[in-house]
Amino acid sequence: MVVQPYLHFYGRCEEALAFYEQALGAEVTFKMRHKDAPGEFAAEGEAGERIMHASFKVGQTTLMATDGNPNETAAPAYSGFSISISLDSPAKGEKLFEALAQGGQIRFPWQPTFWAKGFGMVVDKFGVPWMVNVENSAP
Repeated sequence: MVVQPYLHFYGRCEEALAFYEQALGAEVTFKMRHKDAPGEFAAEGEAGERIMHASFKVGQTTLMATDGNPNETAAPAYSGFSISISLDSPAKGEKLFEALAQGGQIRFPWQPTFWAKGFGMVVDKFGVPWMVNVENSAP
């Protein structure tokens, strides 16, 4: 079984993918626009340019993303979860944390804790909550 987060960006998916490529070193592995759907499922104009489905890798994990239904424009707030990134170096952790914080909101500043060499919580500029962690057992 594989569990993968599926993120909805309501018209900002292209921007989000570019941000994650820059901030996290993500690799976009698949991208399909609504205009590329078969027959009656294809959308035209601005709606057709929206991303129907994308997959991107962050480290060893594949996440999925979409702009959602071409007619949807309101993005509900993400709540009840965070995407957690575990690293082996406090310097790498702080760099990723700072990159994700650009234009976002820091919820817990990057710092050592009793369980981690470095830990921080941030909501990125797309509203996605992240936790960045370097456990004490890491080299």
